[in-house]
Amino acid sequence: MSRPPMTAKGAEKLRAELKDLKQVQRPKIVEAIATAREHGDLKENAEYHAAREQQSFLEGRVKQIESALSNSEIIDIAALAASAGDKVVFGATVELYGIEDESEVTYTIVGELEADIKQNLISITSPIARALIGKRVDDVAAVQAPGGVREYEIVSVKYTYV
Repeated sequence: MSRPPMTAKGAEKLRAELKDLKQVQRPKIVEAIATAREHGDLKENAEYHAAREQQSFLEGRVKQIESALSNSEIIDIAALAASAGDKVVFGATVELYGIEDESEVTYTIVGELEADIKQNLISITSPIARALIGKRVDDVAAVQAPGGVREYEIVSVKYTYV
């Protein structure tokens, strides 16, 4: 089984989140559980049950992040950029021109756990990223979208997400 790719920046963000969960959030929840226990009967103690539920979610997220970090292949975008040139590969920031609606959009291709459409970070496994991989500046990429095929012309390819 191949290891899913992740940028070094994405791995660092996950490490920072993991540190916060373990060193800040976990102690707060433990304290909330201890405080709730002091209120007596645990069967009908809503604060206790809410704190335990928070603890469960936190521990699940900790395991998810630890697993992602240990199973992912961290890709050095700077090294990849040197050999890629103007070709779209993992880690590329691609400026696109929508041919049908004359719109412009910029996406950065990242690993699945890093993807955040609000920040224009798209997963390597997304339909648009799959259509862009291997293309060069001035190429047209056809993307199968729910509303039909959309075509984008590649305006520029940069490697700035380091």
